Amino acid sequence: MAHRDLRSWLQSVEEMGELRRVSGAHWDLEIGYLTEAARQKPDGPALLFDDIPGYPRGYRVLTCPVRTPSRVGLTLGLPTNYSTKQLIQVLREKVADWNATFQQFAAQQVEFGPVLDNVHQGADVDLLEFPAPKWHQKDGGRYIGTGDTVVTRDPETGAVNLGTYRIMVHDRRSAGLNIEPGRHGRINLEKWHDRGQACPVLAVLGMDPLLFRVAAMPLPYGMDEYLYAGAIQGEPVRVITEPVTGLPMPADAEVVIAGWCRPGVTRMEGPFGEALGYYASKARDEPVLEVEAVYHRNEPILLGSPPSRPPNESSYFYALIESALLHNALTAAGVPDVVAVWAPEGMTRQIMVVSVKQRYPGHARQAAILASQLPAGSAYGGRYVIVVDEDIDPTNTQDVLWALGTRSDPATGIDIQRRTRGSGLDPMVRRPAPRDTLFNSRAIIDACKPFEWKAEFAEPIEFDPELLERVQAKWPI
Repeated sequence: MAHRDLRSWLQSVEEMGELRRVSGAHWDLEIGYLTEAARQKPDGPALLFDDIPGYPRGYRVLTCPVRTPSRVGLTLGLPTNYSTKQLIQVLREKVADWNATFQQFAAQQVEFGPVLDNVHQGADVDLLEFPAPKWHQKDGGRYIGTGDTVVTRDPETGAVNLGTYRIMVHDRRSAGLNIEPGRHGRINLEKWHDRGQACPVLAVLGMDPLLFRVAAMPLPYGMDEYLYAGAIQGEPVRVITEPVTGLPMPADAEVVIAGWCRPGVTRMEGPFGEALGYYASKARDEPVLEVEAVYHRNEPILLGSPPSRPPNESSYFYALIESALLHNALTAAGVPDVVAVWAPEGMTRQIMVVSVKQRYPGHARQAAILASQLPAGSAYGGRYVIVVDEDIDPTNTQDVLWALGTRSDPATGIDIQRRTRGSGLDPMVRRPAPRDTLFNSRAIIDACKPFEWKAEFAEPIEFDPELLERVQAKWPI
C-alpha cells in the first residue's frame, strides 16, 4: 500500500497498535529523552508529541518511525509480519526491481498540494514557529532537521539529489547545514560555490518516512531519489516547483523551507550527538542556509530522527538496507556463494559480517576486500569486515564471536588496509582535523575454517532441530 503522506502512514501505524501519543513534553530535552527511552526497546512504538509547551496545539513532532520490522514493512510497502532475515531477503529482490524500474516513475508535477496550506516569505519567515527539539544534553542548539530530506541540484547536469543532513536553527531566518565531504549534497553545494554562485536548497522537515529513508540510502551520484521513492511506492511522488529556488518540493509534505547557501557564508554549528554515540565533530563553521520561504500544512508535524549511541532510531532500517545492498553488490561483483550479510545495528559501516560457502583458496579474503571498499559496504568510514563460514548466522552476535574465537588466527587471519576513506564523525579522529586529512584504516578478519584443511576441521556440536523441537514440546521449559 502506498502512503502518499505522513498522515496516512500514521493512521496505519495507529491501526497496527504501534503509535503512542504524548502530550505536554517539552522541546528542551524531554522529547529527546522520551525518544531515547522508546528506541531502546526492540518493539518500541512511534511517538507523536503534541501540546508542546510554548507552541500551538497541533504543532507536533514524530519520532521513532521505523524502529520495528512491521513499520519498516509498512513504509516500504512490504508485509508487516516479516522477521529481520525475511526483510533482508525480500529487500535483496526488491532492490533489483526498483533499480530496473525507477526511471518509469518520474516525479509528477502538480500545481497545488497540502504543503501550500500556509506560505511565509521574506520578513514573515520564522523558523522558531516550529517546536524544533534540543535532542541531547550537550547539543549546541535546537535541531529542526534530523529526520529531513534536503533537496539540491547539480548545476552542471541539472540532476536533483535528496539527502539527509542535520540542520541547526540559528535564528528566525537562518540555519546551519552540516554535510560531510563526499556526500552528494556537499558535492552539489561545492559545484555552485566553485562558480561563485549561491546554492539553492530545500529542506523537507516532515514527510512520508519513505522519502526520508530513500534520501539516506547510498544510491549512485546523479540518481534522482524522487524516482526511486516512486518505484518503491508504485506511483510517482507528487511535487510542486518551489518558486524561490526552482527545486521540486513534495506536494504532500508537512514542512518545507527554501533558501540559499552562499559562498563563504558560514557560522558555528554543533556540537551534536552523532550516530556513533559521541559528540565527535565538535562545533565548527558550516554553511548557512538563508531561508527565504517556509511552507507548511495546517497543524504541521516535524519528523525527528536524532542519532544516538547505537542502536538508535535509524540503525535498524540502515542495517536492513545496507545488508541487502552489500549482499547484492558482492554477488554483482562476481563473488559466488555469498550466503548472508549483516551490518550490525548501529555499526552499519564500521562493522560488516559476510558469510560465504568457501569454494576456492582466497574466496573468503576476496569477499572481505570487496566488502571493505564497495560503496554499498564499508567504503566510507568502515573499520572491520569479518568473513565467516556458511554455518554461522551473521545476525547472531554470539555465533560471530564463536567463529572469531575458534576459527581465526590473529597472525594469519587479519589484514590491515591503510589510508582508506575516513569520516568526519569518527571519534578516533583527533580534533581539529582538516577535511583533507580524513583517512582511516580497515581490518579484514578471516574467521573461516582454513580452506586447505577445512574438511579436517574439528566437527562442531550440533543438535537435530526436529528432535530438539520434539523434546521441547514434551517438556516445555
